[in-house]
Amino acid sequence: MADDGTAYYEPESGRSLARKFEMQAYDLRAYLKKFEEETGEEAISDGFGILTESEEVTSAYISYSADVASAMKVVHEHLDKIADALRKVNRDTEVTDEDLSVLFGKSSGGDR
Repeated sequence: MADDGTAYYEPESGRSLARKFEMQAYDLRAYLKKFEEETGEEAISDGFGILTESEEVTSAYISYSADVASAMKVVHEHLDKIADALRKVNRDTEVTDEDLSVLFGKSSGGDR
């Protein structure tokens, strides 16, 4: 927003912000995949197999791991939705800008 209170939208900034959210979602998905591979039931069972209380410990750790993975998945999906919404705002803003330009005498190609 400008100092005088006028709203202003910079499409390139909006695209850049959408890309940042998209990259964060992508990175989180990669971390989640690695986390699931390293803490999945098979990996946990193999790691705790030698403990005397292994069934109880393994079960608790598997449950915790599943909860963490589920939470990370929710965050990943949320970041993706934010990126999608920002891209939609950009598209809508660009279409509206073009439509308004035509109303004020510019052709859709940008020339008068």
